[in-house]
Amino acid sequence: MYFVYIMTNRSMTLYTGVTNNLMRRVREHKTGTGSEFSTKYKLDRLVYFERFQDVHNAIEREKRIKGCLRIKKIALVVSVNPSWKDLSEEWYERHQYKPQSR
Repeated sequence: MYFVYIMTNRSMTLYTGVTNNLMRRVREHKTGTGSEFSTKYKLDRLVYFERFQDVHNAIEREKRIKGCLRIKKIALVVSVNPSWKDLSEEWYERHQYKPQSR
């Protein structure tokens, strides 16, 4: 199984990636070990993902999304996640002092 995903932050910076382990990759982004870009922009919210059986199809889809204008990427996220909720919110244990996201 392969995943194409979009991460964001409070400023709505968008990052599109592909992985074979979505939970691990999202954790890397959230902890700042995912990439220099995700560390710099503190990408901490998974707002979109798609599943693929074939890695070539996933890579092709990632390239298509990356080639889209920002407005099209936003429309893609909104089409499945209109409130921009962190889709990974329940995957990890929340620290008792961390506020609930809205």
